[in-house]
Amino acid sequence: MLRSSVLRVAPLVCCLLPITAHDAPRTAVTVVEYLLPRPRAFPHDPAVGADGIVWYTDQANSYIGRLDPATGKVTDYATPTAMSGPHGIVVAPDGGVWYTGNFKGRLGRLDPATGAIKEYPLPAAARDPHTPLYHAGKIWFTAQGSNLYGVLDPASGDVKIFPVPTAGARPYGLVASPRDGSIWMALFGTNQIGKIDPANRALRTYPLPDAGARPRRLVVDATGIVWYTDYARGKLGRLDPATGQVREIPCPGGDNSQPYAIAAATDGRIWYDESGTDDLVAFDPKTEQAVRVQIPTKGSVVRNMAVDSTRARLWLALSGVQRLGKIELK
Repeated sequence: MLRSSVLRVAPLVCCLLPITAHDAPRTAVTVVEYLLPRPRAFPHDPAVGADGIVWYTDQANSYIGRLDPATGKVTDYATPTAMSGPHGIVVAPDGGVWYTGNFKGRLGRLDPATGAIKEYPLPAAARDPHTPLYHAGKIWFTAQGSNLYGVLDPASGDVKIFPVPTAGARPYGLVASPRDGSIWMALFGTNQIGKIDPANRALRTYPLPDAGARPRRLVVDATGIVWYTDYARGKLGRLDPATGQVREIPCPGGDNSQPYAIAAATDGRIWYDESGTDDLVAFDPKTEQAVRVQIPTKGSVVRNMAVDSTRARLWLALSGVQRLGKIELK
């Protein structure tokens, strides 16, 4: 079933506040929020295509949503399996929209030209696929509760799954390095970050210094540095794979700020969300200055972000308030 509706929103303006010891100029940014029309919509993750169209998972209603930023038109597509709980989402180079059916153990691909969705059931052991990643023609994914990661070959439908050796590791965020093509995985249930070799699918783990660290999401910048959010301890983490050295930057919101979504944006900064404070933080690795912006609607909880590199935009899934958010980075 296909449903669409149109919504236009007015921009909401907040000020970025410097939070480092060295004062930075106040910078105004415009945060545009798009209220999603479907009742009780729960946008978990966003993704953006080459055409600038924004796709998102409505986990609560089991729909895949499409937002046209130029018109404000929202179109949503029901998943073939009812209440599959779509979670993560990614747009492949061919325009295909891939998502994880977190509640029903499957992957799905939506054809943007027709709206048709094809599902790929996963092995029973991979009951809760979490974050998807398109990489070299294949779809990689984590399964948090199942404590494994896997890869789907769309051409053959073949699926391979691999257990994480550490019990209760809870594999979560998943990204590819733009530097060497390696795949990095946040192991949310422990103080480890994993590196997957896509050629042989082997996993190497990097322990974080503090036993209480809980990396939730991560991103790799153009130089190969891995940045991650330590949700349990209120830290932004920096891992240098070449040396294994880890550095922590305290979140401005403190130890209980619960940093969550993270992105390496086109402005050269690492952006992340403090889900416990409704603040976004932008950290400049070169100057080590950080600024923050308050999300206008309280209770947002940004679980994931997507960067539109072509248009220099940052898209946010405001899960807690039934909205998507947009920041122009130019």
